[in-house]
Amino acid sequence: MTRSASFRGILRYLRPHIHLVVLSLLCALVTVACQLVVPYLVGRAIDCIVNAQNIDYPRIFRLFAVIGVCIAAAAVTQYLMNVVNNRIVYHTLANVRRDAFAKLQRLPFRYLDSHPYGETGGIVLADAEQFADGLLLGFTQLFTGVCTIVGVLGILFTLRWEIALIVLCATPVSIVAARFISSHTYKTFKQQAEVRAEQTGFIDEAIGNLKVVKAYSHEDENAARFREQNERYRACSLRAMFYSSTTNPTTRFINSLIYAGVALTGALLSISTAGAFSVGLLTSCLSYVNQYTKPFNEITEVLAEFQNALACAGRLFTLIGEEEEPSDENAADLGHAAGEVVLRDVAFSYRKDVPLIRDLSVNVPAGHRIAIVGPTGCGKTTLINLLMRFYDVDGGSVSVDGQDVRSVTRRSLRRNYGMVLQETWLKRATVRENLMMGNPDCTEEEMIDAAKEAHADGFIRRLPQGYDTVIGAAGSLSEGQKQLLCITRVMLCRPPMLILDEATSNIDTRTERLVQDAFARLMEGRTCFIVAHRLSTIRNADLILVMDAGRIVEQGTHEQLLAKNGFYTKLYNAQF
Repeated sequence: MTRSASFRGILRYLRPHIHLVVLSLLCALVTVACQLVVPYLVGRAIDCIVNAQNIDYPRIFRLFAVIGVCIAAAAVTQYLMNVVNNRIVYHTLANVRRDAFAKLQRLPFRYLDSHPYGETGGIVLADAEQFADGLLLGFTQLFTGVCTIVGVLGILFTLRWEIALIVLCATPVSIVAARFISSHTYKTFKQQAEVRAEQTGFIDEAIGNLKVVKAYSHEDENAARFREQNERYRACSLRAMFYSSTTNPTTRFINSLIYAGVALTGALLSISTAGAFSVGLLTSCLSYVNQYTKPFNEITEVLAEFQNALACAGRLFTLIGEEEEPSDENAADLGHAAGEVVLRDVAFSYRKDVPLIRDLSVNVPAGHRIAIVGPTGCGKTTLINLLMRFYDVDGGSVSVDGQDVRSVTRRSLRRNYGMVLQETWLKRATVRENLMMGNPDCTEEEMIDAAKEAHADGFIRRLPQGYDTVIGAAGSLSEGQKQLLCITRVMLCRPPMLILDEATSNIDTRTERLVQDAFARLMEGRTCFIVAHRLSTIRNADLILVMDAGRIVEQGTHEQLLAKNGFYTKLYNAQF
C-alpha cells in the first residue's frame, strides 16, 4: 500500500474524532500563542534597563507578571492537548484493531491458509502498536510545530522584515533535507516491518512446534534460520535508524547557520539604525529564531517516526482491505435441516494449476452414516471443508435438503453441523464455558449428562475446580482429554448432521470403544460423515466412500467393498 493510501486510511479513522482533533488544534494554537508572547515581553523587559542608574522596575515587574500568566496558560493548554491527543490516538488504535480482528473473522480460509498465523498476529499487535506511537508523536508535536513556525514568521515580519526574509530564505533548505531523509526512511521502515512480521511468524511456528523440533534434533537448523532472519532485520533496522538519526544533526546544522545569520544581521541593524533596532528587540528576534528552528528538529524526528507509522498502517490497512467471503446477508435461512446431502459433479482445487477433486457426485439420504476413507492427500478433509462451506466449489454443487449451500447463509448451514476434528480447539475459559459454546441455553443436568456420555465427567471432576476450572493453557490437559471435551461439546449441541474427522485419534483404545458406543447413540437418526484411517471403526456405516486422487473410486457397505476385492480391500488388509 502506498503512503498516500495509508494516509487516507488514517484520515478515515480520524474522521469520527474530528471534534477532538479541532479541540487539540485549538489547544495547540493557544499554547503556541502564549509561548510566542514570552520572547517579545522579555525583549521589552531588557529595553527597560538603559543603564545601572536608569531601570524601570515597575514596568519590568508588570511584564514579568504577564510572562508568568502566559507560561501558566501554556502549561495548562499543553496538558489538555496531550490528554486529547492520547484520547484520539488510543481510540483510533482500538478501532483499527477492532476492524482488523473483525476482518480476520470474515476472511476466506484461502487467505488464512496462505499466510502464517504469527505474521497475521504480528500485524494486528506489533504493527498496530508502532502505528499508534507514530500517530501520537504526530499529534503531540506536529500541530504545535506548524503553529510555531507560522506564528514566528508572522511576528518576525512585523518586527523586522529583513530578519524574517533571512529565516524564510533558509527554510527551503531544511524542507528539502527533511523530505529527502523521510522518503528514504519510509522505505527502510517498511522493509523493517515486513522482516519483523516474517520473524514473528517463524517464532510462533518454532515455539508452537517445539516438541517436533526437539524430537528431530532440528534446533540448529531453526537457530540458523532465525540468525538469517535476524541478520536481515539487523541490516534493515540499521539502515532505518541511520536515515532517521540523520534528521536531527542535519536540521541543527542548518538552523545554526540561520541563527548566526540573524545574529549578524541584527547586530548590524542595531548599529546602523542608531537605536531604532534595540538590543531587547534583537534578543527577541534571536529567541524567535530558536523557537522557529526547534519545531523543524522535532518535525523531522516526527516525520521519521511517522514514516514507520505509515509503513505499519499500510500493512494494517492492507489486511483490513483484503477481499472478504462473499456476503450472504440476503441468502435464505436453512432452518433445521433434515440432513439430506447431495454432491453433484463437484470440482475443486486449492491451486488452479493443481486439480484435486473432479466430477465427484454422491447422494446422502437423511439419517445415513457415510464413511470417507482413502490414502493421505486424497481429498477427505477437503470434502469436509466443502460440506461446511469453508471453501466454495469451483464447479458443480453441494446441496442440503435440496438447497444449494451457496444460496443459504453460512451461519444457518454450520448451525446444522456438529464437528469434531483431529485438531482440538478449546478457548481459555472454564470447562463449563467451553462445553456450552454450541448450546448456551443448556441446563446443568444436560451438560453433565453429555460429559458422562463422552466419558469426560470423571476427569473433569478431578480438576481443581471441576467444571469451573479455567483451561486453555499449554499442558493443562492432555490431547485425549481435550478431544473428550470437544466430543462432549458436540454431544451437547445434538445437531441434525455430524462430521467426525478422526474424532477419537488421541483417545486410548478402551475409552475409544466407550466413546464409539456414545457416538452410536448420538448418530441415530442423524446424517453423519465419518473420516477415519482405522477402518475397523466404520464397519457399520451405511455407505463407505473410497477416495483416491480426488475421486470416489469405490462406494458401498463394508461387506460389499470387501467382496469387490479392490482398492478398499487393499487398504483394509494393510491394517492387519
